[in-house]
Amino acid sequence: MAKKQLITTLFLDVGGVLLTNGWDRKARALAATTFKLDPNEMESRHNLTFDTYEVGKLSLDEYLNRVVFYKNRSFSKSQFQKFMFAQSKSFPQMIDMVCKLKRKYSLKIVVVSNEGRELNEYRIKKFKLGAFVDFFISSCFVHFRKPDEDIFRLALDVAHVPANQVVYIDDRFMFVQVAKGLKIHGIHHDGHESTCAKLASFGLKLS
Repeated sequence: MAKKQLITTLFLDVGGVLLTNGWDRKARALAATTFKLDPNEMESRHNLTFDTYEVGKLSLDEYLNRVVFYKNRSFSKSQFQKFMFAQSKSFPQMIDMVCKLKRKYSLKIVVVSNEGRELNEYRIKKFKLGAFVDFFISSCFVHFRKPDEDIFRLALDVAHVPANQVVYIDDRFMFVQVAKGLKIHGIHHDGHESTCAKLASFGLKLS
């Protein structure tokens, strides 16, 4: 019987896995209600420009100018930004699980995520992700965004690890499929318990 390939590295998405999404449709709808904005107009403008923000070609200030502050408002940009940041919450069970697996198996932990710079930096600092993540391949830093295969290739190069030693966890099935196309093992995350069970199938068991 062939020996099972040793997993040395976890690639992790952030939004939907370690934390809530940074600025998703639900958060934008809440913002539209809270600040009395036209939700359809806001969503249309968001869809036209958010990808550019996520790949690091726009600042958050510029993104907000295009999406919200293209006309005078009764609230300030700092108030709106504070609201945006406040939508981020952690998933403590997932963070705890990753930390325990890292300690037990001496895993390399790599974040591969699509996020704009200011949101990304806020979330890393606020939730102390740097305490257990070895490095961040964030779209805003590397100027690629999932599902572009190049963001995964870059993560493999920087981690200096073969694809068959990596398990990638993401709540978006398409992104898992893209990673699998590069021979990276994939887990479609739909909850803490199921992801723990799937990790155990790769030999990464908490107990």
